[in-house]
Amino acid sequence: MTISVSRDVFRLAQVFTIARGSRTEAQVLTVRITRGGVTGWGECVPYARYDETLESVEAQIAGLPAEVSRAALQEALPAGAARNAVDCALWDLEAKTTGKRVWELAGLPVPGPEITAYTLSLDEPAKMQAQAAANAHRPLLKIKLGTPDDMARLEAVRAGAPDARIIVDANEGWTADVYAELAPHLVRLGVQMVEQPLPAGADDMLGEIDRPLPVCADESCHDRASLPALKGKYDMVNIKLDKTGGLTEALALKEAAQAEGYGIMVGCMVGSSLAMAPATLVAQGVAFTDLDGPLLLAEDRETALEFDAAGVHPPAPALWG
Repeated sequence: MTISVSRDVFRLAQVFTIARGSRTEAQVLTVRITRGGVTGWGECVPYARYDETLESVEAQIAGLPAEVSRAALQEALPAGAARNAVDCALWDLEAKTTGKRVWELAGLPVPGPEITAYTLSLDEPAKMQAQAAANAHRPLLKIKLGTPDDMARLEAVRAGAPDARIIVDANEGWTADVYAELAPHLVRLGVQMVEQPLPAGADDMLGEIDRPLPVCADESCHDRASLPALKGKYDMVNIKLDKTGGLTEALALKEAAQAEGYGIMVGCMVGSSLAMAPATLVAQGVAFTDLDGPLLLAEDRETALEFDAAGVHPPAPALWG
């Protein structure tokens, strides 16, 4: 077995801004694992919020033994971007070696398309209203917020897309007082869910204040070990493969979270179709799918995921799995 890592850069279609900053490109790591002349691949997006860099994730992967199984990988690396890319590459390698699709190997039903959110970047209210109007035909919009001045942005987006379903991501940017003040207006404007309103590690107030609409844990939920701390504070969890450390743990987290009564959202970092492909399997039948990374890019993998009115489709074998 040989494991190789390359850095790839994909230009974004426009500047993408959240409460923590802006970017104009997606920098990803592509992992290729070859055994017996067959190569499987996976992608990860190192994320500074979790103290990851391209260099640190490359070093984690370089430290793996020459031969590693998917089961051994779960112990060899912690949850995070490095394990994600290797785990997904191992799933792809097994699919190509056996001639079966990954969902067959995982014992999952044949997947279908899922409606995905389309994310509106954080901006001035007038510009967010223009973004909303340009994408009002999309059935589900996700608004990036997380500042003390978000009320005008909410009103602007609803004016621009009066018929769209809306979810909100505060990216840890609010205080308990700001959220309590905004919550009735979120309900009034038809917002269906709010994601991570308070900082991870400082979110205990969510268990003490009213939650008039579902609250989803993102930065507060990485893998199954996160679940005990969410009790009484969150109604949903956002499963991202770069947090769980791959498809293996993502599927296990989905099952465990559902068993505990949590609703499920499946999200992504900003990456290419290769990063989204395994997540489409986790997204089957969930409350909210947010796998719009490729829609935010100006360029993508040679074989890309298909997006149409039915949503994001599972990957073709030429892409992954």
